[in-house]
Amino acid sequence: MVEKDAVIGSQHYKGLAWVASMALFMQSLDATILNTALPTIATDLQTPVFEMQMAIIAYSLAVALFIPLTAWAAAKFGTLTVFRSAVFTFVFGSVACAMSTSLETLVLARIIQGIGGAFMMPVARLAIIQTVPKNQLINAWNLMATAGLIGPILGPILGGWLVVHTSWHWIFLINIPIGMLGFWAAAKVMGNHKGNANKLDWTGFLLFAFGLVGLTLGLDLLGESHSDRITTYSALAIGIALLMAYYFYAKGNERAILPLSLFNTRTFRLGIAANIFIRLSGSAVPFLLPLMFQLSFGYSAEESGWLLAPIALMSVVFKRFIGHILNILGYKTTLILSSLLMAGSTVSMSWLDTSSSTTWIICNLMWYGACMSMIFSSINTLTVGDLSQKQSGTGSTLLSIVQQVGIGFGIAVASIILTLYRQFVGNEGDALQHAFSYTFLTTSVFAIALVWILSYLRKTDGDHLRKNNK
Repeated sequence: MVEKDAVIGSQHYKGLAWVASMALFMQSLDATILNTALPTIATDLQTPVFEMQMAIIAYSLAVALFIPLTAWAAAKFGTLTVFRSAVFTFVFGSVACAMSTSLETLVLARIIQGIGGAFMMPVARLAIIQTVPKNQLINAWNLMATAGLIGPILGPILGGWLVVHTSWHWIFLINIPIGMLGFWAAAKVMGNHKGNANKLDWTGFLLFAFGLVGLTLGLDLLGESHSDRITTYSALAIGIALLMAYYFYAKGNERAILPLSLFNTRTFRLGIAANIFIRLSGSAVPFLLPLMFQLSFGYSAEESGWLLAPIALMSVVFKRFIGHILNILGYKTTLILSSLLMAGSTVSMSWLDTSSSTTWIICNLMWYGACMSMIFSSINTLTVGDLSQKQSGTGSTLLSIVQQVGIGFGIAVASIILTLYRQFVGNEGDALQHAFSYTFLTTSVFAIALVWILSYLRKTDGDHLRKNNK
């Protein structure tokens, strides 16, 4: 009887991990599947392709804004209720994306998707922590991690294939069967656990959220050639003003939704700053490459998708070596070398043109993928590694927000740089190729700035973490 119960319990834990994996797969797939389809969607929506970046930014921004509410919502309404609501919202947003007839409606639908995506994974992780015994946790995390790693690999390939062989609408409609399965399965394996829902800091949340929205919207409008300057600068000014207001509100206020006392920890402070510059440099690449491949090189969406796959594939393969490298070199040396190599790979992309061999393009992207894998794994561990147990939850939440917002900032800044070069260099033929090349070259400056930030790390930072690496 005991053995039978253990088998049933193990199956229950695996079922819960599979449900979380489906959610993570949908979220990670959707974060990358849109990149290769942008030119085709722009043509169908009769929108300039270089103004489509908000469709990507809106999703990342919505995820970032609502992540701080996940723990409070789960405690108040229960993990199952919030998770199923999040899956429904995500699928509803996917259907709305497929039905979009303009950039504005697509952006709105992507925001709805992002709201669902913000709650899905944090609540799924919380359900696992609350339910799965500690001796089963590593198996659950590994199963989820596999799904999360497969999504970015399949995203560009699947997106390009669907655009060529069906229509771009299917890159969103594919979420319906996965979401329905997750919605049904969650009721079978996930309990509706509630907790003590503390009073939410609505003032801090609204100041921070609307500040980020204003700043991101302003940066996006700067990258559009026909945007109204008054609206653009007003959005930037309001965003900066609200974020400054949050700073003064949260200063010394431990009840703030994101307390600033976290920044008293030196490695956390440096880690957050580093993450911003990593995204400014790194987020530009998967956004610019599909545009360059299709608009300048003349590749199809399907070919572009296959060419992007080496980035994610190498990121997965290289992860098994990261622990050994950190044990040998330490965090500071590893991060600085990886950042310099990342800058080198971005500079190398500026030399790509229509005469570049496919082999060299793939090697270049594998080089970039390995660097990003090393940087992300190292900096994320180091950023939260010195926080107290009490601060670790909030610190991880803030790190997730910075990473998601950083994606939007990185794409917006890359779009601004590309727009400026297109205006001064040209917008067709070889001139357009030169504009892409100069943009890659310029974004590599952020990687150099990253090295400068990392130079403030100490040689011994992360030594207490290295002994846990394998």
